[in-house]
Amino acid sequence: MRETIAWMLLGAGGVVEVLAVAGVVLMRDALDRLHYLGPSGVATALIAAAILVRESFSLIGIYALLLTAFVVFTGPVLAHITGRTIARSRRARE
Repeated sequence: MRETIAWMLLGAGGVVEVLAVAGVVLMRDALDRLHYLGPSGVATALIAAAILVRESFSLIGIYALLLTAFVVFTGPVLAHITGRTIARSRRARE
């Protein structure tokens, strides 16, 4: 049962990540691409949940949680800084 749940979570995380990458690749503008970086945190959380279901709170499970926390907390900050920098450079050109 745990194997099945882990594989389902892993598959869901993979699908979300593939859709986010497709959105980044298909958008023309850099600011539009930033909108598709948000789901990467969700995908990371799903993959970490799959690791936790399969491995429990072992060393690899704790590392998965730490990585998820890092991506979830730093991803929006990085997207905001990148968007602000792009907007400032566009205003400087005009």
